[in-house]
Amino acid sequence: MNQTEHQGSAQPAPAGSAVIVAAPGDPGERPASRSGVSPRSGPSRGWLFGLLLVAATLIAYQRAWHAGFIWDDDFYITRNPLLTAPDGWRRIWFSLDSPSQYWPLVYSSFRLERSLWGLNPAGYHWVNIFLHAANALLVWRLLRRLAVPGAWLAAALFALHPVHVESVAWITERKNVLSLFFYLLALLAWVDFVANGPRRVTRYYGQALVLYLLALLSKTTACTLPAALVLVLWLRHKPITRSRWLQIVPFVALGLGMGLLTIWWERHHQGTAGSLFALGWLERLLIASRAAWFYAGKLLWPANLMFSYPRWTINPASPLAYAWLVAGVALSVAIFFARRYVGRSVETAAAFYLATLSPLLGFIMLYTFRYTFVADHYQYVASIGPLALLAAGITVGLGVLGKGKSLATAACCLLLLLALGTLTWRQCGMYADAETLYRTMIARNPNSFMAHNNLGGLLVEEGRGDEAIAHFRTALRIEPRFAEAHLNLADLLLQKKQVDEAIAHYQAALEIQPNHAGTHCSWAVALGALGRSAEAVPHYRAALRLDPGLTIALNNLAWILATHPQPEIRNGGDAVRLAERACRATEYRVAIYVGTLAAAYAEAGRFDEAAAAAQKAQALAAAAGQIDLAKKNAQLLELYRARRPYRE
Repeated sequence: MNQTEHQGSAQPAPAGSAVIVAAPGDPGERPASRSGVSPRSGPSRGWLFGLLLVAATLIAYQRAWHAGFIWDDDFYITRNPLLTAPDGWRRIWFSLDSPSQYWPLVYSSFRLERSLWGLNPAGYHWVNIFLHAANALLVWRLLRRLAVPGAWLAAALFALHPVHVESVAWITERKNVLSLFFYLLALLAWVDFVANGPRRVTRYYGQALVLYLLALLSKTTACTLPAALVLVLWLRHKPITRSRWLQIVPFVALGLGMGLLTIWWERHHQGTAGSLFALGWLERLLIASRAAWFYAGKLLWPANLMFSYPRWTINPASPLAYAWLVAGVALSVAIFFARRYVGRSVETAAAFYLATLSPLLGFIMLYTFRYTFVADHYQYVASIGPLALLAAGITVGLGVLGKGKSLATAACCLLLLLALGTLTWRQCGMYADAETLYRTMIARNPNSFMAHNNLGGLLVEEGRGDEAIAHFRTALRIEPRFAEAHLNLADLLLQKKQVDEAIAHYQAALEIQPNHAGTHCSWAVALGALGRSAEAVPHYRAALRLDPGLTIALNNLAWILATHPQPEIRNGGDAVRLAERACRATEYRVAIYVGTLAAAYAEAGRFDEAAAAAQKAQALAAAAGQIDLAKKNAQLLELYRARRPYRE
């Protein structure tokens, strides 16, 4: 990328800069007016190319228009209590209750949409697609403001490149498209601030800072924006003085604060620990060097894209492990010495690419690195640098052929965009629904133990237990220390009365994850099903120590303490406290939890409250179509009215 404008004159370019030649027919290469529209083409042509860009994006993503929920969309949307709870807005912004990272703007958008179209996935998909189209327009606008050749082509490459399908067609990746939207607006405000100087400090600088904060509140990886601010100054040959550094300091402070919060959350709130953090800095450097080349390769040749790539084995003792690092150093040296011939274009694009990727290259261990060190959505922002450089190279390279080659230039660009758009359309097909996604993952990466496990979970829901068992066993063959697959397989084996093997898998899961609330809770549920509820009590308590808000553990432990036949196990006071917490967390809308509260009240001798709760549980169960549960609560209601507690 380069900021020098070429207007057809014979004047030499400034030292250290490359001459920019506009490709015929490209709307983004002539000098832009203050409105951002070429004075030669007029506003109508600018609108035409903008509409063309949006239309191409919508068509390329046609197969995602009515796709379903996949992967962890339930975690973020369909089963996220923050989107429906009366105090949800407060908890989104001012608590640690979010199901993943602190991304309040993303959850706020989901909550708003939940109120508009409920659980219809089409609405969420359309918002993602329109945000992606808006980002493409902003890329075009930003590159034009920086006088980069091939700006519209770069925006079209960004809009239609299949590597971005994961960020757009996966609803959960709203954080990516929303964060980039504010990120680009912040960069545009910074460009205006740099161009206007101190006269517009309050307007443009303030805008940039606020928009950057909004980007961070959408996804923390926007913390790399300060590097982009410096690169804008570098590209435009602006002196980076002490005052400029002071202007950038608030951006650095905001990014550093959010970055530290993310690291803490990954390690302590989300559970990223153990072997991942045992990796030394040498191993992390080797991962990062290989990942940088991997992402560049997928941009240049987007073949065999996967939702989950195989996880590499890092062996610092092997000389081949250093090949990617050596190649990266060699390329960096080549780019440095090429400056006198190509200006600052290549090094700016490369620096933006690496700086923006840096939080995701492996220096900081993320939870997803348990499965893979790379993912397509990680380079959603970083790809702008290489794609802009590629578009500029195509524009300059074809432009030197002369005006007579304009038709050939347009044809080459059109064929490239058609190819990318077609690949994007095809790639969207794998996001149609969860089962399609998992089966595609297995077809492309047969060793994805995560895909086998998740497909097994879907098959269980469909009543296809034997098929599910086969996938759980495959997952464990690939990764024997996968606790979730042990638990899932154990649950199925228990249903099939294969008790001994089921117990072995529960115990294996506990050995792998002794400090995981869900593991303790699952084993406790199994002990209850085996008639060993007294043994389940310590595991429920362990689960609640690790996750005090785990409602199923609150409810089940309360039921045991309220109804166990052995008096030394029962504790009415504790049962009431636990059951009330479970009911408050679910807004007294879950029949089985309210029924447990009734039993707890009865054990505590509060029979009038027990009868009222049992009556409410009966009504809730009947309204939900849970006929058997409604009948049981009706029977219990009579028992409580007779001032007698229930015993298992």
